[in-house]
Amino acid sequence: MEQRLKAHLAVLGANLIFGVNFSIVKFVTPGLIKPFGLNVVRVLVTTALLWLMHLWEKPKQPLLKKDIPLFILCALTGIAINQLLFIKGLSITYSIHAALLMLCTPLFITITAFFFLKEKISLPVIGGLALGIAGAVMLITAKENTGSGTNIILGDIMIALNAVSYAIYFVLVKPLILRYTPLQVLRWAFTFGTIFILPFGWNQFIEAPWSSFSNTEYIAIAFVVILATFLGYLLNIYGLTHLQASAAGTYIYSQPIFATLVAVLFLNEAITPVKIISALMIFAGVFLVQKSKLRRSGPG
Repeated sequence: MEQRLKAHLAVLGANLIFGVNFSIVKFVTPGLIKPFGLNVVRVLVTTALLWLMHLWEKPKQPLLKKDIPLFILCALTGIAINQLLFIKGLSITYSIHAALLMLCTPLFITITAFFFLKEKISLPVIGGLALGIAGAVMLITAKENTGSGTNIILGDIMIALNAVSYAIYFVLVKPLILRYTPLQVLRWAFTFGTIFILPFGWNQFIEAPWSSFSNTEYIAIAFVVILATFLGYLLNIYGLTHLQASAAGTYIYSQPIFATLVAVLFLNEAITPVKIISALMIFAGVFLVQKSKLRRSGPG
C-alpha cells in the first residue's frame, strides 16, 4: 500500500475514532468515572506510552530551556484546559452538539492567528467566520430536549471554549514543531499537561470503583484512553507528515457524521431541524474559510 493512501486512511481512521469517542465518553462519564477523573487516566496513560516510544525515537535535539515556557503554555491550552473542558462539557451536553461545535475549531484558529500572528483576513473568510459562528450560537441557544444532556447550554459553552483553547494551542505550537519532532512535542506537552490536570482530577480518579467495573466498561475506558487519545494523536501525526494540511483538514467534516450516527443509534439522540440548520451553517462557514485560505496560499 502506497504511503499517501496509508496517510489518508490514518487521518480518516483518526476522525472515525474521534467521532465514535463522543458517545463512548458519554457512556463512561459521569456514570463510571467523574469527568476530571477520566482526564487523569487519559493523560497518565498517554504520557507513559509517549515516553515508552522515546526508546525508538530519534529526536531532532534535546529540550532547550528557552522553550520550556512555551511548552508549558501549549500544555495549558492544548492538554489541560482543552481536555478538562471537553470531557466535562461532553458529559452534560449532547454528543451531536459537541461534535458540531468541535468542527468550529478551524474558525477559532483563524481568529486566533489574526490576533496573535497578524494574519490577514479576506471578506470571504469574514463571511465564513460569521456564518459558522452564527450556526454555533444557534445550536447553543436552541432549547431542545432530545437526548442525555443534563445542562446543555453550559456543556455547549464548555465545548466551544475547549475549541478556542485548542485553537490557541495550535498557533502557539507551530514554532515548536519546527524545532522538534511531533512525538517530542506531544510528549512534553502531555508531561507538563499532566501536572496541571492531576490537582483537578486526582480525587475523582481514586474515588472511582475500579474493582467493580465489568469487562465492557473497561473496554469503553480503554477506547477513550488508548484509541481516542494516544492512537488518535499518532494517526493524525502520521497523516500530517505525509499529506498537506489542507488535505488532512478536509477529514474533519467526517467527524460529526460518525458522531451523529453513533449518538442516534446508541444514545437515542434525535436529529432535529435546529441541528440540521446549525450543521449546514457550520459546515459552510468552515468550508468558506478553508477554501479562501487555500486560494491565498496557492498551490503546494
